Amino acid sequence: MALNIYTDQEIEKIRKSCKITATALNLVEETIRPGMTTLDVDNIVETYIRDHGAKPAFKGYHGFPGTVCASVNEEIVHGIPSDRVLKEGDIVGIDTGAVWQGFYSDSCRTFPVGEIAKEAQDLLAVTKESLMLGIEQFYEGNHLYTLSNTVQKCVETSGYSVVKDYAGHGIGYNLHEEPEIPNFGYPGMGLKFKKGMVVAIEPMVNLGKSKTKVLKDGWTVVTEDGQLSAHFEHTVALTKKGAEILTHG
Repeated sequence: MALNIYTDQEIEKIRKSCKITATALNLVEETIRPGMTTLDVDNIVETYIRDHGAKPAFKGYHGFPGTVCASVNEEIVHGIPSDRVLKEGDIVGIDTGAVWQGFYSDSCRTFPVGEIAKEAQDLLAVTKESLMLGIEQFYEGNHLYTLSNTVQKCVETSGYSVVKDYAGHGIGYNLHEEPEIPNFGYPGMGLKFKKGMVVAIEPMVNLGKSKTKVLKDGWTVVTEDGQLSAHFEHTVALTKKGAEILTHG
């Protein structure tokens, strides 16, 4: 797949798609609480996306059944919404996207459910920080793997592991486009960023080791050692003003 470069007009449409996704996640933040199921969250997000003239980007994608990926505690990504009840102290990654007038958006936040342990709070904080530091490296002429390495350094110097089996990606006309954006790598390598690129940057960070496995449902990815994982993601455009986070809450 070729690298897509987007015009200002196209980025404006992606921006509108991203606003729907970001506001849906704001709604999750306002409502999530112990006693809800992950399917309750899925219904809230799907209703919001459809009520605002868009379609869920994930539903039916390669057969995925949900509007959100809901990944609880040791689940890293691609958790299927279900009647699982969220408990006080859980963390849950809610990853979702919309399609508005043919343009895709994608974002994830990991939410605390009620009061969470200090080690979980710290994991969320570092994962979010690594995303923001990565976004700072998304500028014209910089190398892709310099961004990747920045995320990796933030995570590993804090004593955590980056997930190496899954990565960020380009986005726009399609949910997944070139380039792939790993969360590890050697600085000064990889393609150079160009104005008009739109990407989804998404650190996935494990409290323990980086190894993953997929459950029998064929979707849900978990930490091999059963320790907690967190995931944050923004869709970001490279405009003449620099990196613009399109899925800001």
